[in-house]
Amino acid sequence: MWLDAIYQGLNPIAFTLGPLSVRWYGLAYFAGFVCAGVAIWKVSRRWGIEFSLDDLTEVMVGIALGVILGGRLGYVLFYGDGFYLANPLKILALSEGGMSFHGGLVGAVLGGSLACRRLHLSIPTVADLAVIGAPLGLFFGRCANFVNGELWGKETSLPWGVMFWNNGGGHVYRHPSQLYEALLEGVVMFCVLYVLSRRSPVRPQGTFLGTFLALYGCFRFLVEFVRLPDAQLGYLLGTGWLTMGQCLSLPLVVLGVGVLVWSRRAARPQRGRS
Repeated sequence: MWLDAIYQGLNPIAFTLGPLSVRWYGLAYFAGFVCAGVAIWKVSRRWGIEFSLDDLTEVMVGIALGVILGGRLGYVLFYGDGFYLANPLKILALSEGGMSFHGGLVGAVLGGSLACRRLHLSIPTVADLAVIGAPLGLFFGRCANFVNGELWGKETSLPWGVMFWNNGGGHVYRHPSQLYEALLEGVVMFCVLYVLSRRSPVRPQGTFLGTFLALYGCFRFLVEFVRLPDAQLGYLLGTGWLTMGQCLSLPLVVLGVGVLVWSRRAARPQRGRS
């Protein structure tokens, strides 16, 4: 009940500057990238890896562009359900929402890797550093989803249920699945990865990337049980529970475990330059 009262007072628009409306969602992206960059900087110093501020900025710009482009294309491909084939100009309508984490992840890897190659930085090491800060971005992003009143969950009688009636959720209390994800994908994952980064000696390349992929895949798969699927897709295969998010998350768990196995066997030390 108390969350409902708080939610009803939230406005997706943070402030306006003349005709320009600045949304909390956009500010969440900005805050996420800044906080991730700070985390990368601090951890790299602890590992004894020297990156210049210019290097870090270029890598973060590459990752940010990859997240935005990949996230949008991922949504179009996996969640569009034919809508964007009929309305191709809508692909560019970012203000109308529609981003996919899985597409953003692929885009971040590609964008970051291109920046690393140009700067002659070690891609595996930068990937390990990046995923330590990534949960901070996920935390802000999921909180922004809550502010927007989107991606809400199934009906619940739990005392922290939230009513999203003005966003199509009806006059029923629902799981605030956005906040579940903010806690698991954001707070819990950051704590695990950050604590792991402080242990000595420094873990071999791939340790943090593998852990990130496996944890995210597991957490997202579990939260999908209380989160409603995208309306245009519904549940897949007539199962009543299998969602697109779960289908895309299972491969991440497998990939994460594979990266951890490779990391343990290769035992390559973290390094700044390739």
